[in-house]
Amino acid sequence: METPSHRPSLAATGAILLALWLSTSRCLALTTPTAVLTTPPTATPAKPSPSAPQSERLKFRLVGYPRKHNEGRVEVFYKGEWGTICDDDFSLTNAQVLCRQLGFVSATGWTHSAKYGKGQGKIWLDNVLCNGGEKSIAACPSRGWGNSDCTHDEDAGVICKDERIPGFVDSNVIDAHVDENRVEEVRLRAVVSGGKKKMPVTEGVVEVKHKDSWSQICDLGWTAKNTRVVCGMLGFPHERKVNKKFYKLSLERQKHHYLVHSVACTGTEVHLAACPLEFTKPNATSCAGGVPAVVSCMPGPLFTHNSNVKKKLKTSTNVRLKGGARTGEGRVEVLKNSEWGTVCDDRWGLLSASVVCRELGFGSAKEAFTGARMGQGMGPIHMNEVRCVGLERSVWTCPFKNVTKEDCGHLEDAAVRCNVPYMGLEHSVRIVGGRTSYEGRVEVEVGSRWGTVCSAGWTTKEAMVVCRQLGLGYSMHAVTETWYWDSSNVTEMVLSGVKCSGTEMALSQCQQHKVLSCQKTAAKFAAGVICSESTSDLVLNAPVVQETVYIEDRPLHMLYCAAEENCLSKTAAAANWPYGHRRLLRFSSQIHNIGRADFRPKAGRHSWVWHACHGHYHSMDIFTHYDLLNANGSKVAEGHKASFCLEDTECHEGISKRYECANFGEQGVTVGCWDLYRHDIDCQWIDITDVKPGNYILQIVINPNFEVAESDFTNNAMKCNCKYDGHRIWLHNCHTGDAFSEEAERRFDKYPGQTNNHIS
Repeated sequence: METPSHRPSLAATGAILLALWLSTSRCLALTTPTAVLTTPPTATPAKPSPSAPQSERLKFRLVGYPRKHNEGRVEVFYKGEWGTICDDDFSLTNAQVLCRQLGFVSATGWTHSAKYGKGQGKIWLDNVLCNGGEKSIAACPSRGWGNSDCTHDEDAGVICKDERIPGFVDSNVIDAHVDENRVEEVRLRAVVSGGKKKMPVTEGVVEVKHKDSWSQICDLGWTAKNTRVVCGMLGFPHERKVNKKFYKLSLERQKHHYLVHSVACTGTEVHLAACPLEFTKPNATSCAGGVPAVVSCMPGPLFTHNSNVKKKLKTSTNVRLKGGARTGEGRVEVLKNSEWGTVCDDRWGLLSASVVCRELGFGSAKEAFTGARMGQGMGPIHMNEVRCVGLERSVWTCPFKNVTKEDCGHLEDAAVRCNVPYMGLEHSVRIVGGRTSYEGRVEVEVGSRWGTVCSAGWTTKEAMVVCRQLGLGYSMHAVTETWYWDSSNVTEMVLSGVKCSGTEMALSQCQQHKVLSCQKTAAKFAAGVICSESTSDLVLNAPVVQETVYIEDRPLHMLYCAAEENCLSKTAAAANWPYGHRRLLRFSSQIHNIGRADFRPKAGRHSWVWHACHGHYHSMDIFTHYDLLNANGSKVAEGHKASFCLEDTECHEGISKRYECANFGEQGVTVGCWDLYRHDIDCQWIDITDVKPGNYILQIVINPNFEVAESDFTNNAMKCNCKYDGHRIWLHNCHTGDAFSEEAERRFDKYPGQTNNHIS
């Protein structure tokens, strides 16, 4: 096997990042791309104005069209204004410096003559001459800031290698054009007494935060478009009419402070601050004849308490989000011809992202992500260059292009983070005693008192819900013994029998005992969690299974080691060893990590089990289940695979292998790599010696006991229709568990011959 390449050390990475003065920042246009970076200006600039001191930091971004997330027109933010760089004397060396500032390892090219379109405003730099070693483009010799004889027909662009500097925080965010200096925050203040206690608040007075105080907006000229924007940014997909007469009578008797006199939204904005606003002038008559603006919003099904209303509210069945840690975020996937596929990030922006969010019952888009920020999908890519106006009811009604293999790969999968209603769920659970804010003993509030949770039955799924509820990302570990954490302020145990599906927004939504029942109530047996902002996601390559399947009649004298590891059916024990044979259904398994963190065994090397017969270590006792099912879903044959060697067999271009089993090496699967279990290795089979001819379903499940955390467990299972005539075997329709629509999955389970188990 190849020796895995090692990435730079953390110390080296830290030095690079420190030198770059990395920071994320909001961009100022709806089509503003990602990787906006700030750095102190060190080149000789024009004379600074009082409003732009020398300590002002620069920001960089890539913009324009047509482009991808790693290429575009270079723009620099200086003295409060975005501007371009002229292509005079521009070189690949200049591009190298700029790409490194943007977090890419290097540059592969540069462009001239405004290839990505002409910019606007200032041309900040001209005749830039870098030597390649500079930490910032600002350190390169040039004509000085704002001194140029160019036009925007000469705007320079760069093409960066699509590989991030290790440790670089890849934003890949498209942000809104908002002036948050004037409107920092928006809320609804409930006026009706009943609405004050319910969460989320769906109706009330619109208030904006400015300089640590809350003010109102005059309702004169207020439109439904304004309401749509407010509802969207507060996490609601739709607006509804409000009883103005009722509120007018109530609000006229109160004193108000109006910050905004009028608002003129178009309805597509993702933030109120992006709308044209007229602020109340000092000493002017404020809102004469009007009252504070009031809006009423319609929550999505996920946030509706009324079961009757919830039934009427339907979200799209043609769009979904996958791989996100929090509610309302994830990789965008769309359904076409009964098969789920991803969306390419070319021209992906907030308007299209908002259509997806509202379609799914959330508000407008808070962020639009490019560059597979929420992990890479598998299977087809259905859409490219989606260009929504922002008012469409479905992303499928927006203009888009079909995808060819040359256009996009899964490294360009688009994702979103939607605005969701504030529910206050984080106030009913907490983690304490840990060494960081991301770990600790779980405590919940029951009967206005805080207490611990019984760890009996505590799994990754329950821990996932806690991390999501606290906004801490994914669960890396579900801890069942917490004796090593600080126990100086341990509370009594108040909750037991918690059982979650893993998709709940709060622990209170999971099953639980009505009365505390726990055998081990000591503090050291309380449930705990370790959360993380990123995690792995394993998925099986279904076509590989279908293409490699075959039957082997293997002599018993060659199966002693396999029998020792329980890889044969129970009847093998009664066979006349070493004579005779076992009939084996063999196939290869190619397991990809499409998540955002490496997949590592739960146990460390010190606890791996050595198997002398095969001469290898098992880092996970059960890594995969192999089952042959009949029409009723009952097992007619089964197998399992211990993870004797979790390693990077191959990786996508530009990604280095990190794990290799040889010489007791570290085990795992790197993001963007896959582990291949070949059909010809021991235990990579199902023993079908006792299986009669017929039609069956082959099912393979990775990480079946949820021992290792993943961002998505729904894609861990793979199914195939299986036809066995007693001599040969065929597989067809192999797919991961979440690849088809619900209707297509039902048809799969009832294909001809399956119901009566006869060969068709």
